[in-house]
Amino acid sequence: MSDVIAAQHLVEKHQALKKEIARVIIGQEKVIDEILLAIYSGGHALLIGVPGLAKTLMVNTIAKALGLEFKRIQFTPDLMPSDILGSEILDRDRQFKFIKGPVFANIILADEINRTPPKTQSALLEAMQERAVTVAGEHYKLDLPYFVLATQNPIEQEGTYPLPEAQLDRFMFAIELDYPSYEEEVAVVKATTADKEYRINPLFKANEIVEIQHLVRRIPVSDNVVEYAVGLVGKTRPNSDKAPEMVSTYVDWGAGPRASQNLILAAKAMALIKGKYAPDIAEVKEVALGILRHRVLKNYKAEAEGISVEQIINSLL
Repeated sequence: MSDVIAAQHLVEKHQALKKEIARVIIGQEKVIDEILLAIYSGGHALLIGVPGLAKTLMVNTIAKALGLEFKRIQFTPDLMPSDILGSEILDRDRQFKFIKGPVFANIILADEINRTPPKTQSALLEAMQERAVTVAGEHYKLDLPYFVLATQNPIEQEGTYPLPEAQLDRFMFAIELDYPSYEEEVAVVKATTADKEYRINPLFKANEIVEIQHLVRRIPVSDNVVEYAVGLVGKTRPNSDKAPEMVSTYVDWGAGPRASQNLILAAKAMALIKGKYAPDIAEVKEVALGILRHRVLKNYKAEAEGISVEQIINSLL
């Protein structure tokens, strides 16, 4: 199949996928789009929002519609790395046997990831970056596609551990989940209080998702779009001579090179689902907020004056 036909096929499948998910999840279109863009691009996503907004249901529904294996890990203060990765046990024949942990699935929901200490959070680092885990000196490859969607409580809540910058940077998108509108909430209440269950039909196979991820990387991108993305990321760094006054005043740390890579990958995926064969600067701007939000660290002056990271990024766009 040529790349042009594969791209056209993806547009049709993406629309069908959105319709299938909408049978269970009401509203939240932008959130679902960004989660799907991350999956198509081979990235991970961090979902930030208060409890009760159907985050688990959303991920479970997306996993079923994509035909992928899904596992949920509830992060708690007493969770150990072996609870995620798995551990070796001594079997009846006095031989060590490795029992796989929940990290061995296609889609992992790391629920309330900031409720567990950094030692356990870091157990996911190798899995997210290398698509493999090392336990007791043995290297285990994870099945592809592999996608981690973590949910995070607002940092002001008690009993949370802020995610280390190295871990935050491994998430392609940080997605803000807001309350539904009045009309959406009415529809949610009607749907969830009736005695009716929707069966989600799988529309993809695992190998098809991997092919889409390769297709995204093969999409051509012009030099001016790459230069715009790199220039945009460079402007988030307060010590850069290209940084505008707002960044120099209110930002402690800017985004690293992984942000530039993710901007281009996400822009390519965005172009594909729109039916375009190459991304423009417009696509880079569309995905910029979700990709830069967690990579720009504001300072105490911004906190004191009530300046949000979103305001800083929007000023750059």
